Amino acid sequence: MDDVELLARILQCEAGGEGEDGMRAVATVIANRLEETQGEYGRQNTLEDVIFALRQFDCARETIGGRYNPQNIYNMRPEQIHYDIAEWALNGGRLPIVSESLWYFNPYMPSCRENFPNQNGTFGIRIGDHCFYLPTESYYLT
Repeated sequence: MDDVELLARILQCEAGGEGEDGMRAVATVIANRLEETQGEYGRQNTLEDVIFALRQFDCARETIGGRYNPQNIYNMRPEQIHYDIAEWALNGGRLPIVSESLWYFNPYMPSCRENFPNQNGTFGIRIGDHCFYLPTESYYLT
């Protein structure tokens, strides 16, 4: 699977219901991790490294907790919008309001935590169902 296909599939799976800005925000975070030179993401050199890193994206796993995960990238059938956003991000496109974010997650509640669960990120903005987080100084020690 090439990088555009991989990113299109993860976008559909992770943010397909979040609209264009939501998908662009997720694509920005993934691209930021790919370009990061410090901390844990600085040790990941390819898009595959980023997507398949341990405990990062549930959509990249076929099983979770020993059970089959039907919502995984292998079951996705991306549409043109997913490919367009994937190409946009891989060609340097970034959504400015999350241009520094390294994490996002869906809290399944109306509010976002102030800190990312690992305490290495601080809340930046919410887009749709996802909360986006900026790295703190402690991230660079990971």
